[in-house]
Amino acid sequence: MFFRLSILIFLSSTISGLAQPLPDCRYDDVPTYHQELSDWQISLLDTIYKLSPTYQPTDLIKVSEAGFGSEKEVRQLMLADLQALNDAARAAGMFLEIQSAFRSYGYQEQTFQSWVNQDGLEAALKSSARAGHSEHQLGTAIDFRSASGPAAWELEDWATTPEGAWLKEHAWQYGFVMSYPKNKEAITCYIYEPWHYRYVGREIAQKLKDSGLSLREWLWQAQ
Repeated sequence: MFFRLSILIFLSSTISGLAQPLPDCRYDDVPTYHQELSDWQISLLDTIYKLSPTYQPTDLIKVSEAGFGSEKEVRQLMLADLQALNDAARAAGMFLEIQSAFRSYGYQEQTFQSWVNQDGLEAALKSSARAGHSEHQLGTAIDFRSASGPAAWELEDWATTPEGAWLKEHAWQYGFVMSYPKNKEAITCYIYEPWHYRYVGREIAQKLKDSGLSLREWLWQAQ
């Protein structure tokens, strides 16, 4: 009886993120626990955990269907809330545009290499995900910008612009959370990115807001 109980405790501790502390930031290539398309809300992607090169959503749809002037693509399951967010922003006099959305594994390889070429490997690792490690591959992550402005990362702090500030305040109401908030670099493993939001649905976004946790911390607990 004691032996059986010990095995159950061991198995429980090895499959549950709650039984272990959040890993320190490091660079590795461990398959994320949740690799299915249906796991989009709880797939943990960071500098350690990654998706398969073949992972690609089958329900991609252009963000122009949500009123944005772009042909970028996201998963259809998030379209209604993306439309609602866009409508609310426009009603408040804020005009958002989408700089980047879904990226395939191959596209992310090119993106990361371009940052390496521009800034060097050390800087690129802090600001860009290696292929497989990017939330953009899920099809539920978006890089926003102000419709009349440059790419948000070209500004000192996009969250201080009217559109960036509005999104920071209201995005959770429509199911979107900022993946890499300010002063959380040691936890999120990436630099502050006030333009990068991941769709997790309204219920989880509410829970995250109430918890005060970063997305990476919350996802670790959900493993």
